[in-house]
Amino acid sequence: MEVKKYTNLSSAEPLTIARQAALELLKKQGKAVKLFCVKDTTVIADYYLIAGGRSSTHVKALADELSEKMAMHGVSTDRVEGRDGGAWVLVDLGCVIAHIFDRESREYYNLERLLRAEDELSIEDLEGLADEGAENL
Repeated sequence: MEVKKYTNLSSAEPLTIARQAALELLKKQGKAVKLFCVKDTTVIADYYLIAGGRSSTHVKALADELSEKMAMHGVSTDRVEGRDGGAWVLVDLGCVIAHIFDRESREYYNLERLLRAEDELSIEDLEGLADEGAENL
């Protein structure tokens, strides 16, 4: 039996934590995952992740998987909001806040419109890693 090794990110830079969180969402088939640097516009986090799920069940599964996998990397989840409803779940990882929406809620709230396009960071390189099933960046 193969033992998976997870990189300890407890003292990692916020960008590394954000990219690992994005990778976890991509591996669980999160839809249209986007990463934004918000450290210059808000004090509550350095990065926002925005992702979609196919259904409320998928949204909950994405949130649960994100919390579980990040804990394996030494990053605790400070808070989870909205899990019971499953339309919009917020996962607070401290320096990173993940917003996970079902399709209707993502279209309705359109969080991306509140963020500057120039603050979006490319995560194209993570898509290949997700397809390979990589556990670490």
